[in-house]
Amino acid sequence: MNYGYKILIVPFICFFAQEAWSQQSALLETYVYEGLQNNLSLKQESLEIRKATEAIRQAKALFYPSVTFAPTYSYAAGGRRLSFPVGDLLNPAYKTLNELTGSNQFPTNIENVNELLAPTNFHDTKISFKLSVYNPEIKYNYLIQKSLLSAQEAKRKVIENELRYNIETAYYQYLQSVEAIRIYENGLKVLHELVSLNKKLVANHTATRDILFSSEYEVSKLKQQLVEAEKNNEVAKAYFNFLLNRNLTDPILADTLLLTRGPAEGSLTNLTQLADHALANRQELKQLDQSIEASRQAVLLQERAAYWPSLFIGGNAGFQGYGYTFKGQEYAIVQAGMTWDIFKGYERKSKIQQAKIQTELLKTKQTEVEKQIELQATQAYYDFAAGMEAQQVAESGVLNAGQYFKIVDSRYRNGNLLLIEYIKARNDVLTAQLQLSVTRYETFVKKAMLNKIVAEP
Repeated sequence: MNYGYKILIVPFICFFAQEAWSQQSALLETYVYEGLQNNLSLKQESLEIRKATEAIRQAKALFYPSVTFAPTYSYAAGGRRLSFPVGDLLNPAYKTLNELTGSNQFPTNIENVNELLAPTNFHDTKISFKLSVYNPEIKYNYLIQKSLLSAQEAKRKVIENELRYNIETAYYQYLQSVEAIRIYENGLKVLHELVSLNKKLVANHTATRDILFSSEYEVSKLKQQLVEAEKNNEVAKAYFNFLLNRNLTDPILADTLLLTRGPAEGSLTNLTQLADHALANRQELKQLDQSIEASRQAVLLQERAAYWPSLFIGGNAGFQGYGYTFKGQEYAIVQAGMTWDIFKGYERKSKIQQAKIQTELLKTKQTEVEKQIELQATQAYYDFAAGMEAQQVAESGVLNAGQYFKIVDSRYRNGNLLLIEYIKARNDVLTAQLQLSVTRYETFVKKAMLNKIVAEP
């Protein structure tokens, strides 16, 4: 077998046992982990989860008593006054009583009242506390916040699952662009060998110069295709690095063992099993479950708040009086209270109905998402099965094209074949190799889509 034929042969993909399929590429998994750690969207979701966690702490804090130190000092100047002629009324009467009794028992120098309504030089230095004994809004708001946190965590896993799929797809696209470059480079080697052979034929006067021009033209065409493939490779590299939040020109390691193992078929043997796994694992449904639970708690909140009062106890303890003397100014107050909305223009009734509508809306959305997931599972299942079959056909095409090119190459070297037939056979091999490369990596992408649908790595 000559050199040109050797370099055009593409190794077959050897499919191992099912245990080998289930092993994820260690290198790819490392890249996926790096992407999950560095991706900015996931970092934003992590911050949202932290914010939701703080909302739960705030809701939980309402169960505890609040204690407040609240000193106030008042100084008033001007304003309304309280005027009452108490001296003018009582002094004459008391004077008469003293004369009648022959004593000074009653005071006769009482001054009229003329005081500012706003207290001046007055302080109220106190510690206040309040504890909710029963308040349905506090309880159910806390439960709502817990459900919303779980929904936020499920949303993060949804984004994580989508990002994993995007990283795997981008990696396969990059590897396919690398293989396309290799195929074109091997093709150029064959054409350069052809040009060298044609030069010898022309020099020996066994062929005219037109075959030399034609073969050199084929070299120039393939070089153009190689330039396009190199451009696609750089774009694929930049996109992959973008997903990992790295420098766009950072080098990417290629998993050389990936092609020898092929895409994993996994343990899912039928469509029903695949759909069941998808419905059990998809975080979109778990996110909706928690949203429905939060909406159900909102209904209970509005119902309890509408029909039951809120009870609380509280009080104040401190000092109150004119001037900061504190002596004889101490006081303490204990309170118990209740608030009960008797009528608010049917506002509560409307809020209850609104919360129930939101619950039904989410349940309808959940049913729709379940149907969509079943459809996605069906499409992904048949896409992957078709991809596996297409890959086998492409492998057979490469083998047949290579065998045919071997015969054509031998006949051309012996002068029994036209150049145009040689070039056609060479182009058929190149096309078959590129088709196999595309089909093979498309199968990897379809397997990644299958994993995404099931929400399993």
